[in-house]
Amino acid sequence: MGEGVLYGGLAGVFLGLVLLVLTLVPARRDGEEGVSGAVRAIERDYAGRGRAPARGGGESALMRRFRALALRLSPAGVAGRMQERLDRAGNPGGWTPERLLSFKGCGLVAGAAAGLLLLLRAPVYGPLPVLLLGAAGFFLPDVLLYNQGLKRQESIGRTLPDILDLLVVSVESGLGFDAALARVGQSTGGPLAAELVRVMQEVQIGKSREEALRAMSHRSSVPELRTFVGALVQASDLGIPIGKVLREQAGEMRTKRRQRAEERAQKLAVKITVPVVFCLFPAIFLVLLGPGIIAYLSGSGLR
Repeated sequence: MGEGVLYGGLAGVFLGLVLLVLTLVPARRDGEEGVSGAVRAIERDYAGRGRAPARGGGESALMRRFRALALRLSPAGVAGRMQERLDRAGNPGGWTPERLLSFKGCGLVAGAAAGLLLLLRAPVYGPLPVLLLGAAGFFLPDVLLYNQGLKRQESIGRTLPDILDLLVVSVESGLGFDAALARVGQSTGGPLAAELVRVMQEVQIGKSREEALRAMSHRSSVPELRTFVGALVQASDLGIPIGKVLREQAGEMRTKRRQRAEERAQKLAVKITVPVVFCLFPAIFLVLLGPGIIAYLSGSGLR
């Protein structure tokens, strides 16, 4: 018990010194200056529109300290990279780079505190629980954000062929491409429809259609969507009719979706092998061979 208290005291002193040093060191400025910084600020303001206001009238001083701690432990430009991940995740309500940094700092402190309690109960591991749990709490918001973005990108890739079919029908029925984008975005749901609505809003506030489409492709990691945007931009530059490009892209997307479905079906047999071998075969062997083994053992015992 004495060694546990000693290790716990040393770990607490070490953690306190680290927090003291990080508090005294001036925080690094993570913003951008000049025209690029102004453009980035406009994009962040646009991404934050439509979110519900935070309850409680603002951020507490404790959360600001947690954010400053996370900024000191993060590489330069972390806020910009977080904003890109938020764009890929669809900018969930209430999720901002500043709030994510605050939760990263809070997770670090909470994980380190939990590791300190484990250290008091099992001092044989040394400061390892403090480091591991602190790191886990620090990177947990990044994992959640990555998971949200991955699900959204999968949804975009899954609905892209259907959206293209609707665009083809709309354009061939007489609508212009911009009107078709607006109609499909407003009449359908899902992440891709929201992206189309954002493209039209950006066009309305002064961006060219090519710039808005390229921005949409940068906010996505789906290769098919980037290929589609590249084909549209190239067709606009070369003067190729949009309807023809849309029809070709829609047929290609349907072919790729069918190929992905066939690939998943072929992988299914391999994935089923493990549960069949380790779960089903032992039960079958027990049912078939169990009575014979019992009869054999009983006969040997009678002799």
